[in-house]
Amino acid sequence: MIPTSNLASLLLNTARRLPDRPGLVWRDRTWTWAELAARAAAAAGALRARGIGKGDRVLVHARNGNAIFESCWACWLIGAVWVPTNFRLSPPEAAYLAANAGCRAHVFDTAFPEHRAAARAGNAACVLDVAIGEGEGLSWEDLVADGVPVTQTEAVDRDHPAWLFYTSGTTGRPKGGTLTHGQLAFVVVNHIADLMPGLTARDASLVVAPLSHGAGIHALAQVARGAVSVLMPGERLEVPEAWRLVAQHRVTNMFTVPTILNALCRDGSVDAFDHSSLRHLIYAGAPMYRQDQKHALRKLGPCLVQYFGLGEVTGNITVLPPEWHSLEDDPAFPIGSCGYPRTGIEVAILDAAHGRLGAGETGEICVRGPAVMAGYFGNAEATEKAFAGGWFHTGDIGHLDGRGFLHITGRQSDMYISGGSNVYPKEVEEALLAHPSVAEACVVGVPDDKWGETGVAVLVPAEGAAIDPAAVMAGLDGVLGRYKWPSRIVVWDALPRSGYGKVPKNEVKRLLAERGET
Repeated sequence: MIPTSNLASLLLNTARRLPDRPGLVWRDRTWTWAELAARAAAAAGALRARGIGKGDRVLVHARNGNAIFESCWACWLIGAVWVPTNFRLSPPEAAYLAANAGCRAHVFDTAFPEHRAAARAGNAACVLDVAIGEGEGLSWEDLVADGVPVTQTEAVDRDHPAWLFYTSGTTGRPKGGTLTHGQLAFVVVNHIADLMPGLTARDASLVVAPLSHGAGIHALAQVARGAVSVLMPGERLEVPEAWRLVAQHRVTNMFTVPTILNALCRDGSVDAFDHSSLRHLIYAGAPMYRQDQKHALRKLGPCLVQYFGLGEVTGNITVLPPEWHSLEDDPAFPIGSCGYPRTGIEVAILDAAHGRLGAGETGEICVRGPAVMAGYFGNAEATEKAFAGGWFHTGDIGHLDGRGFLHITGRQSDMYISGGSNVYPKEVEEALLAHPSVAEACVVGVPDDKWGETGVAVLVPAEGAAIDPAAVMAGLDGVLGRYKWPSRIVVWDALPRSGYGKVPKNEVKRLLAERGET
């Protein structure tokens, strides 16, 4: 047992140092650091008085707002484990997470009564049911009003669970990555060092993604330094409103995913508001195609920061800071790379026997270091598989170049074999997106009598454009080997997206089959 600092001390320390500075802005309300700390301490006391304590899991299913922001600190103050969900999950999915984690308390946004009922019915371990908003029973505001404030953090060791970070479940049921107090303390320091150097209380962060996942990790760093977090007024991304808030609050940093970054940069409002305050616009969570990256650089200038990571590694695998982004396809820059290993993190490319491969050789991207999770909650088999050979296996395929920059080819599960050759869809998608009529591209492998598998490309046209499949295919000549060319191009108005903003390839395959387009 190695004692460590309780994460809740980040909030308490900032509240002592900067009591009257704004910590959170949402709609027409501003909470100072002192107010946020007092509310979290009171809620923590109320939870403890109702039987929730060290090691107990607390499910929180809510849209962004002050309550979800406060709930993690309330949990950590008493050593409880925060279990936030993606609010876009279905009722059965939310109920599964509650039962899988054995949550003793549920905190549900009243906008989701069916989710709340399903979790109640599906999780016998729950002894406390709390509402965010006006409605039936005990509310979050009741906890804040009634609780006797907790004045000291619960003692925890380095490996004490703080957060169960559930995967999106693209390859089966979601698994809860166990993020610990010691691990997350390292991640906060690493985020400040590698993603937002120079972060201070004079900075401001705009939150445009759910706090239940990567944006929540990002927010921890803001709390540590006393930088205010500004929430969007609703759960939908209203791009003009986002840029208005950037201008109003002189926002210096944001965490986004590529789909959000594209939406921000391709809306006309990007030119209508002053965004010169931005120093670090961070994007992660999915591939960023080169054409989209160039467009963002033209619109925003040298403020882009890319990182590669998974929930299980808390985002901490690689970083590509502004000075390594370039509009020019100059070989001096690592074009197409997602960056170099984060401080304190080791990255390796392994073969099927867990042997290390050399520069330029393609294999599975594996990682080790203090940002890696402790394991999957209640799933020893999955944990053992994930850590085979002494490395955490990401399931992503790629290579390290001679300078140590990582290049991702795709997911193991996305790769298909055509005529005996491996085809990685991301490479094909990049080539298809170079055509001016194509706004989005998704390539999947489907069964083929002759080749075993072949690629089908689903394309979404650029605004005002019409896609000519023959012309797009001709553009691949001299760019990709023939065996990588898709055998068929279909055009859709839009690609399906998960609640995490990703394009689920299994869903694309299902829709192709349903529409008879395979």
